[in-house]
Amino acid sequence: MSREYPSKPIIGVGVLIKHGEEYLLIKRAFDPDKGLWTIPGGTVKVGEEIREAALREVQEETGLEVEIGELLDVIDKIVYDEAGRIRYHFVIVDFFAIPKEGIMRASSDVLEARWVRREEFRRYPLTETFRLLLKNICLWNEEP
Repeated sequence: MSREYPSKPIIGVGVLIKHGEEYLLIKRAFDPDKGLWTIPGGTVKVGEEIREAALREVQEETGLEVEIGELLDVIDKIVYDEAGRIRYHFVIVDFFAIPKEGIMRASSDVLEARWVRREEFRRYPLTETFRLLLKNICLWNEEP
C-alpha cells in the first residue's frame, strides 16, 4: 500500500528515547514532514508486532538498541492535499525507551540525529505530531 493517498490508515510507531537528561531527536529526510525534527519511528510491517517494529525502526534510523518501555500515546496524523483529499493517514503508537547499546548515528532515512535536553526543544522546528505527543505527556508547555 502506498504511503501517499492510502486506501486505509497506516500503522506507525514512534520511540521517545531518554538518556540521562537528554532525548534523541531525528531530522526527517522524507515526507511527510521532511526537514522537521521528531523522534525515531516508522511503519509496522505485515506480521510484525508493534514493539518489534519500534525496536527495528530505532535500530535502522539511529544504530541504537533500546529497551522499549511504556506506551505513551496513540496519535493520528492525517494530512490533506489542496483538493481536500487525504494524502497521508498514519496512526502512530508512541513508546518510551532507554538505550541499551550501540553508537548513535543517523541512517540514510534521517538527515541528522542528536541528543537534546527538554528545554532545548523550542530551538528545533518540530513535527506537529511530536509537539502533540510532548503536550499529551506533559513535556511541552505552549507558553514561552
